[in-house]
Amino acid sequence: MTKLTPDFAALLDGYTRFRQNGYVESRERWEALREGQEPKVMIIACSDSRVDPTQIFDVSPGEIFVVRNVAALVPPFETTPGQHGVSAALEFAVQFLKVTEVLVMGHGMCGGCNAALTQALHGNRLGEGGFVASWISMLDPVRDSIVAEHGTSGRHAERAMEHEAVKVSLANLRTFPCVQEKEPTGELTLRGAYFSINEGVLHLLDEAEGKFKPA
Repeated sequence: MTKLTPDFAALLDGYTRFRQNGYVESRERWEALREGQEPKVMIIACSDSRVDPTQIFDVSPGEIFVVRNVAALVPPFETTPGQHGVSAALEFAVQFLKVTEVLVMGHGMCGGCNAALTQALHGNRLGEGGFVASWISMLDPVRDSIVAEHGTSGRHAERAMEHEAVKVSLANLRTFPCVQEKEPTGELTLRGAYFSINEGVLHLLDEAEGKFKPA
């Protein structure tokens, strides 16, 4: 038998508690989910271990369709060859699961946004930070104005980049044909949000004003 590390053993302990408590208490829910899923909301969030959408929104299995990546970014619609993970997830959620809401949720103290701001990984080789640098280059177009106003360090600059990242992803979502088709008719609603880790407060983006306000 493969020797378990303490960290993985702790995960299995959690699984045991889940089987003894959570699964038993929600047995009917799990049985219903065998027939398929019908989430109404897709959430695009960061991979950061501190911002789990299921915990923040206190939802049960099957209620939200979640995609997580570095800095919760959405690339623009592209038809070039390649592996388009976020695009595939969006396509599946909107066209096949028929979600009615897509929420982009950024967060405070985001390492990806900080790297985009400082360009600390710029020029790194692939496998040594280069993949991250390439991914967060999506934020390059908004970087100059942030740096001009706030510099490249400090919470004001970091928060500005974290907020802009959400707006960039929303703009990129609107380049997808399925979004262009369904948002104007009201079949699909796009939302932006920002979770403050140190306060535990969710802020929602008012796109008309361009500002985030506590939910």
